[in-house]
Amino acid sequence: MTTVVEVREYDPSKDLATVEDVERRCEVGPTGKLSLFTDLLGDPICRVRHSPSYLMLVAEIATEDKKELVGMIRGCIKTVTCGSKTLDVTTKPLYTKLAYVLGLRVSPTHRRLGIGFQLVKEIEKWFNQNGAEYSYIATENDNHASVNLFTGKCGYTKFRTPSILVNPVYAHRVNISNQVTVLRLDPSDAESLYRLHFSTTEFFPRDIDSVLNNKLSLGTFIAVPRDSCYGSGFGSWPGSAKFLEYPPDSWAVLSVWNCKDSFVRSSWCIETTARVGQNNASIFQPFGLHFMYGIGGEGPCVEKMVKALCGHAHNLAKEGGCGVVAAELAVGEPVRRGIPHWKVLSCDEDLWCIKRLGEDYSDGSVGDWTKSPPGNSIFVDPREF
Repeated sequence: MTTVVEVREYDPSKDLATVEDVERRCEVGPTGKLSLFTDLLGDPICRVRHSPSYLMLVAEIATEDKKELVGMIRGCIKTVTCGSKTLDVTTKPLYTKLAYVLGLRVSPTHRRLGIGFQLVKEIEKWFNQNGAEYSYIATENDNHASVNLFTGKCGYTKFRTPSILVNPVYAHRVNISNQVTVLRLDPSDAESLYRLHFSTTEFFPRDIDSVLNNKLSLGTFIAVPRDSCYGSGFGSWPGSAKFLEYPPDSWAVLSVWNCKDSFVRSSWCIETTARVGQNNASIFQPFGLHFMYGIGGEGPCVEKMVKALCGHAHNLAKEGGCGVVAAELAVGEPVRRGIPHWKVLSCDEDLWCIKRLGEDYSDGSVGDWTKSPPGNSIFVDPREF
């Protein structure tokens, strides 16, 4: 009997139930370790649909008498910062069109047949057709099957190793230092601040305005010393440009994204249950999460400012019924120590792999991004977490 693998675009009207079944069969974590499972709430494209351009493909095994859906892959494309250049005395971002591969799944009964490789090749064709210059993926460093597929067969190289920091949401509110004032910025002020201060940060999305105005973005918050001219509570916000021109001694900024309304995660762990304890039993049941992104700041007390913002984000998550708050940062991120997290729930070394798809660059010939050294910071787009 002849077996043929066909790859086509996902059709929600007929594929939803089968896709969900394959997702469930693929979500098997290693015994004895913390395992994280994702319930997509009946929307398999929820993790890409907020990107400017996206696609989901499915793979079917076709025999003489039937077709069986056995795999899927998602991809999205956006424009991000890949470096910077100095014109006169001004540093400007260099942009590139970047594709992201995620949600690759192959049914356990149909692995080692080249289906994953075929799905990757097909999504890369779509990337090329839509002008993407690079493609990247995020995986666990110890997911050897995934790492071997992308770096061994698909031509990707290991690129960045950020950390995912996770903190549980407690039954009580977190107290915020009375020496810190937390202000909420409207989306236009937040956009201005990010473009002025963060636009040369690696992976910064050029459509940051779309991110900040998305219904899942719960707000951008800035922390300043209470005894500064911005922390008294009197007077109006001067605007981001004026604030950055005359900043307080220390300040920090953070935005919050509501993952709870797009997917729900659940986890359990054999080795760590005793250490986590019963006070946080909710993380061993299905839970939602809030993702903290766009984290940064300056000054000698920046870690204190960041910690206050994380406390504020925790309290937002508690009000929203979430089980955890999370952030993802570069290993050398200066404000990292200000972010409370539980090591047992966190991932010290996520792995990002990248591939150059084309030779031409949107900002001219600036070299190969895949060979660039890591900076201290990266901007993690919450739409792709």
